Amino acid sequence: MPVVSPEKLIALQHNRDDIRNSDSTQDHGKTSLSDALIATNGIISPKLAGKIRYLDSRPDEQLRGITMESSAISLYFSMLRRSAPDVAPVQKEYLVNLIDSPGHIDFSSEVSTASRLCDGAVVLVDAVEGVCSQTVTVLRQTWIEHLKPLLVINKIDRLITELKMSPGEAHIHLCKLLEQVNAIVGSFFQGERMEEDMKWRERIEERLAAAAEAKDQDRAQVAAMGITNGAADGPGSAAASTPGEYEEKDDEDIYFAPERNNVIFSSAIDGWAFTIKQFAAMYEKKLGIKRAVLEKSLWGDFYLDPKTKRVLGHKHLKGRALKPMFAQLVLENIWAVYDATTGGGKGKGFVESPFLLCLHSKANFRYSSTRERKLIKEFIAQNHSDPELLQKITKSLNITLPPHVLRSKDTHVVLTAVFAAWLPLSTAFLVSVIESLPSPPAAQASRLPAMIESSPGADHVDPLVRDAMVGFKAGKEEPVVAYVSKMVAIPESELPENRRRAGGLSAEEARELAQRKRAEIARTQVLAEAAATGVTAVTEALSDSRISNGGGNQKEASADLDPEHLIGFARLYSGTLTVGDSIYVLPPKFSPAAPHAHPEPQKVTITALYLLMGRALEPLSSVPAGVVFGIGGLEGHILKSGTLCSQLVGGVNLAGIAMGGQPIVRVALEPVVPSDLGKMIAGLRMLEQADPCAEYEVLESGEHVIVAAGELHLERCIKDLRERFARCEIQASEPIVPYRESIVSAAEMAPPKEKDLPRGTVIGVTTSKQATLRLRVRPLPSKATEFLLGNATAIKNLYSERGEKAGVVLPSAEFKVKLQETFDIEAKGDRDAWANVVGKIVAFGPRRSGPNILVDNTKDRLLLHDFSDKISYAFQLATSQGPLCDEPMQGVAVFLEDVALNVSTVEEDAARSERLGRLTGEVIKTVRGSIRQGFLDWSPRLLLAMYSCEIQASADVLGRVYGVITRRRGRILSESLKEGTPFYSVLSLLPVAESFGFSEEIRKRSSGAASPQLIFQGFEMLDQDPFWVPFTEEEFEDLGELADRENVAKRYMDRVRERKGLFVSGKKLVQNAEKQKTLKR
Repeated sequence: MPVVSPEKLIALQHNRDDIRNSDSTQDHGKTSLSDALIATNGIISPKLAGKIRYLDSRPDEQLRGITMESSAISLYFSMLRRSAPDVAPVQKEYLVNLIDSPGHIDFSSEVSTASRLCDGAVVLVDAVEGVCSQTVTVLRQTWIEHLKPLLVINKIDRLITELKMSPGEAHIHLCKLLEQVNAIVGSFFQGERMEEDMKWRERIEERLAAAAEAKDQDRAQVAAMGITNGAADGPGSAAASTPGEYEEKDDEDIYFAPERNNVIFSSAIDGWAFTIKQFAAMYEKKLGIKRAVLEKSLWGDFYLDPKTKRVLGHKHLKGRALKPMFAQLVLENIWAVYDATTGGGKGKGFVESPFLLCLHSKANFRYSSTRERKLIKEFIAQNHSDPELLQKITKSLNITLPPHVLRSKDTHVVLTAVFAAWLPLSTAFLVSVIESLPSPPAAQASRLPAMIESSPGADHVDPLVRDAMVGFKAGKEEPVVAYVSKMVAIPESELPENRRRAGGLSAEEARELAQRKRAEIARTQVLAEAAATGVTAVTEALSDSRISNGGGNQKEASADLDPEHLIGFARLYSGTLTVGDSIYVLPPKFSPAAPHAHPEPQKVTITALYLLMGRALEPLSSVPAGVVFGIGGLEGHILKSGTLCSQLVGGVNLAGIAMGGQPIVRVALEPVVPSDLGKMIAGLRMLEQADPCAEYEVLESGEHVIVAAGELHLERCIKDLRERFARCEIQASEPIVPYRESIVSAAEMAPPKEKDLPRGTVIGVTTSKQATLRLRVRPLPSKATEFLLGNATAIKNLYSERGEKAGVVLPSAEFKVKLQETFDIEAKGDRDAWANVVGKIVAFGPRRSGPNILVDNTKDRLLLHDFSDKISYAFQLATSQGPLCDEPMQGVAVFLEDVALNVSTVEEDAARSERLGRLTGEVIKTVRGSIRQGFLDWSPRLLLAMYSCEIQASADVLGRVYGVITRRRGRILSESLKEGTPFYSVLSLLPVAESFGFSEEIRKRSSGAASPQLIFQGFEMLDQDPFWVPFTEEEFEDLGELADRENVAKRYMDRVRERKGLFVSGKKLVQNAEKQKTLKR
C-alpha cells in the first residue's frame, strides 16, 4: 500500500464537504477493523491487520486485548463518484477522522466524551453474542447526541466455524439480531415521543386556560358597557381557543436496514465486509435485474424464481421451497469460500454455490498450467480443503492467487487472500461511511441547534456565535468555538518538536530505548501475573508489584528527562484556529447569563496544534472548522473537558455532557517513601485531568483517595500513577465502597426508648438548658424516596428559585404536586402524618438535594426565625453521616414539632441577640444528636451498592457461574437462551463490595468460556438489622445466646467503622493473650 503523507491529509482538511468524523464503539472487533482501514494508508502491513492492533498503544491494552483509551487517526480514501447518472465518474478524495473508543463498561466515559466530537457513530455488534448491555448504552449515547449511526454486524465467521450454521439458518439468525437492535432504537423513539406528547398537551391546556380567562374578561367588560353577548364573541376568540394539531414524526429513517446501506456484514479478523449494494452491482448484469430492485430485494422475504429470473414475494411462492435471496445469492458464496479454503463449514454448513460459479462463463474449468495444478495439489495435501471448489471460485471471480499464498501451510492466509481480492473490508466500510454519514456542515446544521438550546444560559448566547456554528462558517474573522472532550497525557519525547531526525538511532540510543521497552513490558507482565495468582490478590498486586531495574538512578534520571504533557482532544465547530491565538477557556459550569461570575474564565494562548495519527502526532499551523485535532497550551486550565470560545460575553458552553459511567470504587493511596508525597499529589492531579472519569479527593482524615468506575479502571489508574504521572512506588488500600443508611418499620423492633412518646420522637435539651427541641424521625414511603432520587435536579432548583434556573427538569409547582401525590398514594395507613407535608418541607438532605426531608410542624413558625438556618445545617450534617457507620442517610423524614426558648422576651434586643448567638453551636449539636437518636429508635438498615451483572455462558459452565455468583451474595434475576446459539444470557445483581476479583474468578472457573459485564445499578436495601440479637425463646433455642448465624449487615458495618477509625463493638483488641509471653522460655 502506498504511504499517505501528512501533507496530503492536512490539505484535505480544507475540503469541508469531503470530511467524515466517525466514532467506532463496542468491544466486538473494532480495533481489528481499524487495523484494516489503517493498512489502506500504508501505515501498517495488510498482513498485520487484526494482529498488531495499532490504535491500542498502551502495553496493558496489548496484553489484555481490549481498548482502554480512545484514540483518533486521520485516513485518506479516494473513490470514483458520479455527479449524475449520465456523467462519467470522477475520482474524489476524502478525509475520514476515525476515533476508536473503548467497549469495556469501565471506560464508557471515553465513549461519552468522544461522541460530541463526531458526526456519526459506527456501532459494532457480535453476530453470535448479539445485543448486550453495552450495546444499549452505546445506542442510547448515539441517540442523545443525535449522531447518525452505522451498524456493523461483525464476526460472522463464527456462525460458520463455531456454530456450524447453514446459510439459511444464518440468514434467520441475522434477521432476528437486526430486529433486536431496531427494537432498542424504537424504544428510544417511543420514549421521546411520549415526552413530547405530554409537553404538547400541557401547552394546549395552558393555551385553552388563557383563552378562557381572556374570554371571561372580555365578557365582563362587554357586560359593563351594556353590549349584547352575541357581539362580544368574534372570530378572533374562537381562533384563539382552537388548539394546534399534534405533529407526528416518521420513524422510518431511524432504523437499521441493509437496503438503506446503513448495515455492514463483516468479519474483521478475516478481513472481509460487504453491503447489499455491492452484491446488487455484482448480479445486475448476470440476472438482468435493475440494481435498485436488487438493493431492495436482496434482504428480507424475497425469492428468485430460477426459471423466469424474477423476484417473488413470500405470498407468490405457491408452495415452492425456494431459498431467500440473501441466503442464496450472498451467504452461500461466502460459505463456499470457507469450505474451499479452511473446510470450516463442512457438514451442516457445507454448500457449493452455483450462483458464485455462474458469475464466470466457464463453469467447466481446466487448470491453466502445470505449475498452478501442482501448487493446488500441495495446498490440498497440507490443508485438507477442496481444491476444485477453490479453483472454481478464483476463476469465476477472476482472482489470481500468488504462488507463495498457495504454498502457505496456514489456511487462513489463503482465506484472507481470496477475500482481500473479492470483498475487501476497507472498501465496504469506507464507502458506507462516506455515503451514509453526514459531512460536518450537514451534521452541524441538524445537531447544533438542539445542542445549543440544551446548554446553560442558551437564551444569552450571541446570535453571531450561534449562526457561525450552525452555518459552519470557517472564515478567520468568524467566532471560534471548539469543544475539548478530554486531556491526553503524552510523553515529552513523543511530541513532534522533540522527535528525532531521520537517519536512525545510534547504538547507545538503541540500547537505551530497548532497555526502557523491556522494563515496561516486564512491569506489565508482573502486574498480570500478580493479578492472576488469586481472587483476593487484586489489591495486593496493585500495591506490591514492583520491578527492579538494574540502574535505579538511571531510571529516575530518564523519568525526569521525559515528563508527561497534557494535550487537548478537541473538535472545532466554527472559525479557524491558529497557533499563537488567544482564546477563552470556558469551564463546564460557565453560563453566558453571568459571564464574569467567579471563577471568571481565563484567556490562554495556543502553543501548538496537532494532527492526531494514533500513536503519532503531526504539527499543524492552523485548523479549519469541522476537524478533530490536538491542541497544546491548555495544561492547568482545563480539568477534564471545556469549551474554547473567542469571546466571553455571549459565549456558548458545550461541556455539559452526561457521562456513561459514574465512578463508584474508591481507594486510599500513600507513597511507600514518605518523601514522595509531593510527587504523588502532583501525579494525582495530572491523572484527574487526563482521565475523564477518575476523581481525586482528600478526606477529612487526610487520606488521598482516587475514585474509579470499576476494578479494571482502578487498576489502570494506579498503574498510570506509578509509571507515568507520579513515578514513585505507591501503596493502595483495600477498595472503599459506598453505602447508604436507612430505617424501616419491622416486626422485630425493640420497644421505643421513650414509652410515653411515639416511636422516633426525641426531646433534646441544649447544654445550657436555654433551648428545648422536640422532633420525630420517620421512614419515608419507598415511592417517595424513589421520586426524590430521580428528581435531584428539580430539588436543586427549589433552592435557586431566586436565581437563574439552568437545566430545569420539573417546574417547582409540578414537582410539589407530584411529590404530594406520591405521599397520598403510599401513606395508606397513616394519611394524617403525610397530609400537606410538601408545603411544610424546609430542607432536603444531604447536600440540599438528597432523599431526606426536614418538615416544620411547629405551631408558630416565627419561633424558627432565629434558628432556622442552624437547624437546617444540623439536618445536613446528620443526614450526611448516619449513626451506623458515618455513611449518608436515605429515605428519612425529620418532623420538627416544637422549639422552646428560655430567653426572656422582655430583655433588650441587643442582649437577646447576644445570648442567642451563644446557642448556635449548642443547637446544631443537639439537633444532630437528636436525629441520630431518633434514627436508632427504628430498625436500621444498610443499603448496598449493586452491580447489574450480565454473563453469556454455554450450558456446560452454567453451574459453575451460578456457584460463583451465589458465593458472592449475588442474586439471579433471569436466565434466557439466546435463540439460534448454544449460549445462555444470565442477568444478576451483585454487591459492589463482593465484586473485586469476580471477573477473574468467573474466567478461571469457566476456563475462559464466560466473561461478565458489570454496570452500576444503584443501591439496594439489605433486609437485616445490624444490631439484631436473639431475644425470643425460639431464637434462643435455634441460634443460642451468641447467634450462631452470621449477621452480614453487622459485618459490613464493622468493616466500614474499622476503616474510619470508629468504635467497633465486640472487637477483641488482644487475641490469645495467654500466649503473649517472652521468647526466653
